[in-house]
Amino acid sequence: MSQLYNAVRLHVSLAEVEPPIWRRLVVPAEWTLDKLHLVLQAGFSWTDSHLHEFRIGGLRYGDLDLLDDGYGGPRVFDYTEVRLADFVGRDSAFTYLYDFGDDWHHVIRIEEWLSLDPVPRHAECLEGARARPPEDVGGPWSYGDFLEAIRDQDHDDHEANLRWAGGHFDPEWFDLDLINKDLRNTFRANVRRHLHQPKPRA
Repeated sequence: MSQLYNAVRLHVSLAEVEPPIWRRLVVPAEWTLDKLHLVLQAGFSWTDSHLHEFRIGGLRYGDLDLLDDGYGGPRVFDYTEVRLADFVGRDSAFTYLYDFGDDWHHVIRIEEWLSLDPVPRHAECLEGARARPPEDVGGPWSYGDFLEAIRDQDHDDHEANLRWAGGHFDPEWFDLDLINKDLRNTFRANVRRHLHQPKPRA
């Protein structure tokens, strides 16, 4: 990697969800994929409570202690050994999978390699759109059913789904300042994750 590059701008979007849920992030180029995992958790306000892996060029990268089941499945490579800087000159898109079950596929596209002064100390979200789906909602298709239920006060599941989502859910919610606060705290011990959206002030 050219020594001039010290950061990378990424566009990350959830697959199979319309309208798109996405973030544009700037991440230090020397960070490894295990750190990018935590950045994505903070950037989308996930709670880091499910299995995850990266899929790059047909290979799997992740936490060997969690993903190597010993049953002869596809080999998992250690994601602590792969830096973002290793992607210079290679394919510009790969996938991050969160929650084996709901299967939230995050499509990560490398937009630009950057030379920043000073060298960034943490990731930053530049812009984005829409709230991430509730944890354990069931994946993209079930998320559509969830939204239908909370929008229709006469739906049989309206009240139950709202209670499950913390009493409030706005699919258009996006708080750039809150996300960047979470990104600055990404590596702090016992960092608090936001299970539900903040309720609007009365």
